[in-house]
Amino acid sequence: MVKIDNIELGDFPLLLAPMEDVSDPPFRALCKKHGADLMYTEFISSEGLIRDAHKSVQKLDIYDEERPIGIQIFGGDEQSMRLSAEIVEASNPDLLDINYGCPVKKVVCKEAGAGILKNIPKMISLTKAIVESTKLPVTVKTRLGWDESSKHIVEVAERLQDVGIKAISIHGRTRVQMYKGEADWSLIAAVKNNPRIHIPVFGNGDVDSPQKALEMHNRYGVDGVMIGRAAIGNPWIFNDIKHFRETGQSLPPPTIEQRTGAAVEHLTRSIEWKGERLGIVEMRRHYANYFRGVPHFKETRTQLVTTNELDYLFDILNQIPNNHQVEMA
Repeated sequence: MVKIDNIELGDFPLLLAPMEDVSDPPFRALCKKHGADLMYTEFISSEGLIRDAHKSVQKLDIYDEERPIGIQIFGGDEQSMRLSAEIVEASNPDLLDINYGCPVKKVVCKEAGAGILKNIPKMISLTKAIVESTKLPVTVKTRLGWDESSKHIVEVAERLQDVGIKAISIHGRTRVQMYKGEADWSLIAAVKNNPRIHIPVFGNGDVDSPQKALEMHNRYGVDGVMIGRAAIGNPWIFNDIKHFRETGQSLPPPTIEQRTGAAVEHLTRSIEWKGERLGIVEMRRHYANYFRGVPHFKETRTQLVTTNELDYLFDILNQIPNNHQVEMA
């Protein structure tokens, strides 16, 4: 049984990665429905939280059916991160996660996200300050290092554990790599197999199939895997992995009816959470993923991403199974 502090997650938990503009409550609801064991919010700016910025505060929305769930924050200023931790605690998540992995320039330039990987002493002191400022279990998501010459993740994981984190998720790339090349899981395994490490170690990067997830478990010994991009438009991946691990057999791919049903549910939840206008607009980024590989779908997709009429939008979606009979390969 894998546990983060007192949170029981099963024997090989599957985590939904925190993804900006993706891991919101509507998307998380679908991933939970289809087998995710632990989920995180989108990453939230500590500066936005303490300024009470609407977009940041809205990301604190969590629901009991999502539990266990973690709220993830990022920032480079200790005082702001401490205050953010207090605000997060008031929202009553199951844990608080610190983002030390985001490679985006506008985050990195503030010595936040993966930017802090150039200043490990600050990373450790900032983590210690947050652990001391909250009763919540604190976890960390990070990368192997800043670049090829600074992949000190084994030592960094030890030091983070020493200041009190309860689990670590490691993306198998450096910040310089961004999302290019293959993730290197050998160093994630080195952290997991370090006899000094007793907290759960979760691997992240390139897990895009049940076979890959099982390989990472068997080959590298990680406690679980964190899935990000492979879940976009494919929330079924969590149950697919569990079924494959239990039986050695792959589930059939979702039918066009199932994909349509998921898109309709996602849109409905988006409207309920964001309001009609924003719910319609922000759902547009998901259609291509839900219907990836469907033949002759371009015209339908164009209709989905251009209409602002809700009833017409649902009509288009509900007609997809009739107009596109070929199942996904």
